Amino acid sequence: MTENKGFRALIEILFVSTRLGVTSFGGPVAHLGYFHNEYILRRKWMDEKSYADLVALCQFLPGPASSQVGIGIGVMRAGILGGIVSFIGFTLPSVLALILFAFILQGFNVSDAGWLHGLKMVAVAVVAHAILGMAKNLTPDLTRKALALFALVGTVLWQSAFTQVGVIMICALIGFIIFKNHQDRHETNMHFPISKGFAIGCLTLFFGLLFLLPFLREITSLNWIAMFDSFYRSGSLVFGGGHVVLPLLEREFVPTGWLSKDQFLAGYGAAQAVPGPLFTFAAYLGAVMNGWQGGLLATVAIFLPAFLLILGTLPFWDSLRRNPKVKGALMGVNAAVVGILIAAFYQPIWTSSILAPIDFAFSAILFSMLVFWKLPPWIVVVTGALGGSLMTWL
Repeated sequence: MTENKGFRALIEILFVSTRLGVTSFGGPVAHLGYFHNEYILRRKWMDEKSYADLVALCQFLPGPASSQVGIGIGVMRAGILGGIVSFIGFTLPSVLALILFAFILQGFNVSDAGWLHGLKMVAVAVVAHAILGMAKNLTPDLTRKALALFALVGTVLWQSAFTQVGVIMICALIGFIIFKNHQDRHETNMHFPISKGFAIGCLTLFFGLLFLLPFLREITSLNWIAMFDSFYRSGSLVFGGGHVVLPLLEREFVPTGWLSKDQFLAGYGAAQAVPGPLFTFAAYLGAVMNGWQGGLLATVAIFLPAFLLILGTLPFWDSLRRNPKVKGALMGVNAAVVGILIAAFYQPIWTSSILAPIDFAFSAILFSMLVFWKLPPWIVVVTGALGGSLMTWL
């Protein structure tokens, strides 16, 4: 009976995460909005506070934050297999699409497509909805509203790979000082079916590969090891999401002659046009260099650090977050996350999507469909794509 229940849970995770992988356009901040709407509001797999704490943890870790949040939710739902299934469902659609792009759409410009602009407006509606819900729960008092404002101003005015981490650390310190004696009436427990020994093994493997792969690359001169090393290192050392990893990948592969700058830019356009995590851009690069096998190898290499880090930290996270002093710091971090989300809502989501009054009007319609009429997100996505295509004729 327990086995059947576990199997049903895996099937459910695969179904839901795949649907999200097909419909989640708009980048990592939008993905968190889709997750919040599907996993927290609709299915209630986690409470609001646990979700906010998981998001806060993933903001600290290098790699694709939205993918790590999805893995974490899968782990809490159905163990390590649940995390793997959640990752596959959310990631595989865009991996397959980008490998296909590598074969048939190199050189095509999709950046000006009307349907793509419509999907950007969907992201505006989804992120706005997520921010309203998270702000209500994570910034209930003036102190935390002020921390969110500080995070917003800091990340908007000083945009760099390290600003986000710096702002979170400052807000954590302020939260530690101000809220260390705060009594939380909504104490929650997060269940992570992972042993601490397994977690330590994951962290050991993460650092071991980070230092071992460059050495193997030098002594073997094998192309597939060199590829794996470049993608693994890029996925290990990047803070701030998919857009930050792009310059790292360009420096790894364009100057060395693995692929041309035109091929790189064509793939970047394709990556903007598909749902799911932007890190799947690696699948396109790998496919250009070494066919579909290269695409799968690149995908595994760039996401493996994120997987090892989230599995390596989750078992220690629940005990830390229940410590009163750590809890105070986490309250500051959660407020900072709200500010960071608002900053990301403005740049790049709003600035790249709302270019004319008709864009704002259409985004308001999409927002109403999602929030007031409570239509399924896939209907909002389809409406956005069709509306964006029609608007090119106006």
